[in-house]
Amino acid sequence: MSSSEEALESKEHLITVWSALVRDRGGQVTTDDGVTRMWADSPFGFWNTVTLTGTDIPPDVLGDQLARAASFMRARSEAGYLWVFEDLLSPEAKASLFRRAADAGLEPAFSGRGMAGDLSVPDPRHPELEFRRVETEEHLAAYGDINARAYGMAPEVGRSALTGSELWRRDVHAYLGYRDGQPVTCAATVAGPRSIFLAFVATLPGHMRRGYGEAVTRKAIHEGGERSGQRRLVLHATQAGQPVYERIGCHPNTAIHFLQLTHP
Repeated sequence: MSSSEEALESKEHLITVWSALVRDRGGQVTTDDGVTRMWADSPFGFWNTVTLTGTDIPPDVLGDQLARAASFMRARSEAGYLWVFEDLLSPEAKASLFRRAADAGLEPAFSGRGMAGDLSVPDPRHPELEFRRVETEEHLAAYGDINARAYGMAPEVGRSALTGSELWRRDVHAYLGYRDGQPVTCAATVAGPRSIFLAFVATLPGHMRRGYGEAVTRKAIHEGGERSGQRRLVLHATQAGQPVYERIGCHPNTAIHFLQLTHP
């Protein structure tokens, strides 16, 4: 695939998978004139997502879409992120992205990369971990708790983000890694368009740099691939996570910019 084709694949997976996950949390999904909003108005900011749907977006269109996205976000009670896939912008729009974002009242929150790969992952083992699939309310609470702590959120925010979800117990291949009977790491895959999609990989602070995140990621990819029959994997990586996914066999593509409302 070309860089623009992989950027398009990355964006399509966000919209397809996130729409289902956000609706599961009572959120709404709407699209008009190049802007898609997947918003649950949740304290868990990843359930409040906006993205741009076009390709080769020119500067003037980009400015209008950023302004409309920011206006929507400003009218919501909870904060969220606008995801911008850099390789879906025209060269001129790329060069002016952050200036136009500032004009719209948006600022960078963090950045990441789209990644993808065609791979088969053997069923992994780790000498210090026991893997369990997420199947109960206790599992959902633990999964949310790990993500919240890893991203600097209050633990109750993470727990409320997932508890009560039948979708996560039924359709998501979510796994927890337990050390000495306590959940310390997690990863999940979801069926996407012609592939599986990896999401919400996290490890508790204090348990990092021991191979836990990579091991549970391999477990989620293995199980998701075996059950879906798909071998292509798509994901959105933070800068910290990118080397892990490269070791597994994925390669980076488009830069992704996560924009938030400018703090007063």
